[in-house]
Amino acid sequence: MKSTIIFNNKPVIKGYASVAGKKEIEGNLSEYFDYTDTDQYFKKDTWEQAESEIQRIAVDTALNKSNLTPEDINFIFAGDLVNQCVSSTYGLRDFHIPFLGVYGACSTMAESLLLATCMVNAGYGKLAIGVTSSHFSSAERQFRMPLSYGGQRTPSAQWTVTGGGAVIVEENSGQGDIFIKSATVGKLVDYDIKDATNMGAAMAPAAADTIQTFLKDTEISLSNIDFIITGDLGYVGSELLIDILQKEGIDISSKHRDCGIMIYDKDTQDTHSGGSGCGCGASVLTAYFLPKLQKKEIKNILFCATGALMSPTLSQQGESIPSIAHLLHISSSEN
Repeated sequence: MKSTIIFNNKPVIKGYASVAGKKEIEGNLSEYFDYTDTDQYFKKDTWEQAESEIQRIAVDTALNKSNLTPEDINFIFAGDLVNQCVSSTYGLRDFHIPFLGVYGACSTMAESLLLATCMVNAGYGKLAIGVTSSHFSSAERQFRMPLSYGGQRTPSAQWTVTGGGAVIVEENSGQGDIFIKSATVGKLVDYDIKDATNMGAAMAPAAADTIQTFLKDTEISLSNIDFIITGDLGYVGSELLIDILQKEGIDISSKHRDCGIMIYDKDTQDTHSGGSGCGCGASVLTAYFLPKLQKKEIKNILFCATGALMSPTLSQQGESIPSIAHLLHISSSEN
């Protein structure tokens, strides 16, 4: 299997935590988040500091829920959207956990969780964490324009989620409620989309490629999967994903859920094509889907977070947007 890793030891998810901001708790999933704050600065001085605080809270909450300390953790994988992933480094520096920074744009939750699982499955550590975050205002400043400019958003544009999530992965010792069975590492896919305000269109082909690869590699029937969850394709990208796969003879329409669609109320919140950002998939996975797995309300999910690997500089130079999607098969059953 060239792209899919089968975890022979089936590492377990020991703990997890979700964090959400003001707009997110006004949406569809307000009752599910572990930690919320109506202050967009999270009681800090800048948006970037606020995003660092989101990661700190996510990790601290996950540790507390799991009765663990930072000293128990062997490795932490983290990333975000701000230049040089400083939301992660500044937010996590006081934990003194061996740190590996990653960047996968909005696919970072899947990437960090995949790498944490690989490390534990290989026996290099007993406990590892995957964590990521995003913040609407820091992302706007990073990728688009200052908020004070007051630029109009196109219908295909998405709203960056202010939030994040952390997942603690533990070696399988015969106990556990949630198991990570396999993961597919995505390929770089570029359909020559150049519109930075239409990330769903850029990312959908990458999601389709990864999902198709996973199904081919594992020969798992769609009938055994409860939900195929994308991180933030939004309304535009989700329609494209379903259409692309249908043309390949794969119908996921009844099983597909998109975190960017789920998190906001389309009719009242004016988020156009839905939510986006690293924190979108991270917060919805940890707030909504992992608890359902733990309670045995669902059995198998494919978590496929997508990322548009764009740069403001290269977009201004006329470059297209290469995208990536990584997938994890997470189950409430070890067998």
